[in-house]
Amino acid sequence: MNIIIMAGGQGTRFWPRSTRSKPKQFLALTSEETMLQQTYRRFLQYVPSTSIYVLTTKQYSDMVREQLPELKGEHILLEPEPKDTAPCIALSALHFLQKGEDDVLVTTPSDQYIPEGDSLWEALKQAESIALSGCSIVTLGIVPTRPETGYGYILTEEPTEEGRALTAKAFIEKPPSERAKQLMEQKNVFWNSGIFIWKPSTIAYFMSRNQQEMWSLLEGCGGQWDNVYSRLPKVSVDYAILEKASSIYTIPVHFEWDDIGSWSSLERVHQPDEQGNLLMGDASTLFTHNSIVYTENLKTVVIGVKDLIIVSTPDGLLVCDKAYEQHIRDAQKFM
Repeated sequence: MNIIIMAGGQGTRFWPRSTRSKPKQFLALTSEETMLQQTYRRFLQYVPSTSIYVLTTKQYSDMVREQLPELKGEHILLEPEPKDTAPCIALSALHFLQKGEDDVLVTTPSDQYIPEGDSLWEALKQAESIALSGCSIVTLGIVPTRPETGYGYILTEEPTEEGRALTAKAFIEKPPSERAKQLMEQKNVFWNSGIFIWKPSTIAYFMSRNQQEMWSLLEGCGGQWDNVYSRLPKVSVDYAILEKASSIYTIPVHFEWDDIGSWSSLERVHQPDEQGNLLMGDASTLFTHNSIVYTENLKTVVIGVKDLIIVSTPDGLLVCDKAYEQHIRDAQKFM
């Protein structure tokens, strides 16, 4: 089993802490280690370093080497530019197929919070056996704990026994609030973890049938990705393959998990104070409730507000109502 850590995203929802020059996977957000370092160490408990690869863009290759100096150069796979998850997963599959290798791959984001690794590993071993048995895609489905509009969902067959892999019937995009509440009431609905377990040949099979042009360009370039990458679509693996493919299985998992995708996600990892405020850096509040305040460069005092995200770094100042948090990524248009 080989682990592919996808670390090429730009983390635009964490601006101004996360920037294009240093996105969130290279930041320490949930512990003293960066998100990338945490992800690498999590898997290093169970597989040797020779089975772990980091897939990133050329822009971030030096940061990967700086944060993971023990990782050998040939274990850093480079995209010419970010193109979302479908092209980078296709590239990783071709990397192994061109060497005549077809061991199971675990493709995983680099920015997830999973404090307890043993349950994750048990689920991955179960997934590996399914992925080896045929041309199957396996994903881990997180048992939902709240109505969540920021995650995708997986609809499966009805579960009949604890721990059994379930046939995935549909992938549901991030739902509105009322739809998320309805989904919570169903026993056959799970959060899409974004962790997929499959053989390189399985990726090739589904890519060649559902993304023929993309696969033909990559397969035919002889590893010279620069020659074709700009012509590839920017598309997620969910849209490119999962919404079209058959033979997809979901393993329900109950371990603590979070997608560290926004400032509000930190409130589920770090404990807010009695007023519901999460303060990071040299920050103080008066008559302030349910707000996030992060400061790097200035003593910051916040008085008489609620439900705000306030972030001050050398790269910028953000003041945002939590209700508009999904628009933080739009700040990039002003850069």
